[in-house]
Amino acid sequence: MTAESAPFWRRWPVAQQVLASMLVVAIVTLGIAGAASYLVHVGQLYSRIDDDLAREVQEFEALHASGINPENGEPFTSAADLIYLAMQRTSPARNEGMIALHSSGIRWNAPVTVEVRLEEDPELIQRLLGAPVPERIRLTTEATGTTTYRVAVVPVQLQDDPAPLRLVLARDIDAELAELRRTYVVFFGAGLVALAIAAVVAWALVRRLFRPLEDLRRTAQRITAGGVGERIEVTGSDDLADLSRTFNEMLDRLESVLESQRRLLDDVGHELRTPITIVHGHLELSDPEDPEDVRQTHEVALDELDRMSMLVEDLVTLATSDRDDFVQPRPVDVDSLLLDVADKARALGDRQWRIAENVAATAPLDQRRITQALLQLCQNAMKFSAPGSEVALGAELTVPDGAGSAADAGGAGPTDREDGELRLWVRDHGVGITEEDAASIFERFTRGANGSRAEGSGLGLTIVRAIAVGHGGRVSVCSTPGLGSIFALHLPVPARLEPDVEGR
Repeated sequence: MTAESAPFWRRWPVAQQVLASMLVVAIVTLGIAGAASYLVHVGQLYSRIDDDLAREVQEFEALHASGINPENGEPFTSAADLIYLAMQRTSPARNEGMIALHSSGIRWNAPVTVEVRLEEDPELIQRLLGAPVPERIRLTTEATGTTTYRVAVVPVQLQDDPAPLRLVLARDIDAELAELRRTYVVFFGAGLVALAIAAVVAWALVRRLFRPLEDLRRTAQRITAGGVGERIEVTGSDDLADLSRTFNEMLDRLESVLESQRRLLDDVGHELRTPITIVHGHLELSDPEDPEDVRQTHEVALDELDRMSMLVEDLVTLATSDRDDFVQPRPVDVDSLLLDVADKARALGDRQWRIAENVAATAPLDQRRITQALLQLCQNAMKFSAPGSEVALGAELTVPDGAGSAADAGGAGPTDREDGELRLWVRDHGVGITEEDAASIFERFTRGANGSRAEGSGLGLTIVRAIAVGHGGRVSVCSTPGLGSIFALHLPVPARLEPDVEGR
């Protein structure tokens, strides 16, 4: 879905979408609650009207049943007198009227204090007169052009009075509902005002809540424009603060990668330019008619191309060193690993290769990468030492005070201890490295004062460091010019290190 085809509200800022969603939910909730409450109150209104009419009818029936006029103590002789007295003594509810009917018309009207005048609604009167006189009290709803009534019709006839009458009590339902509606209009009006106030407060809170997202967006825009050094100010400890921290960590990693790429491109441009220039120069100056010159140019070109191939291979290795799968640790027998490296190192050149120290234990290592790193250190040692000199390899396990090493376990089982360190080292008796060179010798294409990077791609020790870091460790060098150097991989080991049960 493109931005143009998205619904209009999806084009708003997230803060506005959240606020709009909150208001919609609040309005819908208010509407549903109000509608449900209104329906309940309407039902209660009808019940109350019926109860009021029933109570008034019961009062009239009590007077009718006594048969005695309470004003003079004499028995009622006519229905008209009974209804007249009842109408005088009855106080109709608000929006209620009453009237007495005989067979041909109105016999008594309600007192003048009664506001609802039933006699002023001729449609109601005609409908009541046209209906047969009921044998018992009848409760109906009558809708006329004027309004809608809830009507109670009470038939009245005394034994000594053959002329029957009807007492009619009627409540104006529309007037009652109008009052209820006015109440809900006020309710909804107050609710909308409250929502408006809540919207203003919520907008301020939402903007404050989403400020980290706004900072993130602006930072991303500045990064797009080239400001990788930008960071988001982190405040609080909620989810958005965690998001900001994660974003800053991502920027740190991105800045590191970009800086590494810049450095790599600069170094590669410089390093590749040299062999290309050499090959190009020899080809330009060679004499195609001179076989010896052609042979020498051919050898130089192949040599430089081999160096370029080595450089590219090492660059590919370094390019993958930031990946999570650069190293894949598996349980490795340290003793066997060192023996295997020593066997392979003997093919590098005429040196006295030996294992000075070993550890009979199994540690989580990437055997292929560790072998690559140690052979690179062996090749480095051979390159800067004299033929026939000694190059020693070793492994040792360092543990905190009071904890036994796996080598000391004697194959008795796992040793409980705190985290320790497995140190794999290569020692030579070569030219050594100055203190100034030792500080930067593991950087890309760094060359020492003694020409220690004169051959190869210039990335060997950088790859060694990347392998150590990939294992969560580090690399170190201890050297004395003229006496030799010790290069070491310092690798963390877990709290429980499995010993080699066979021992060596």
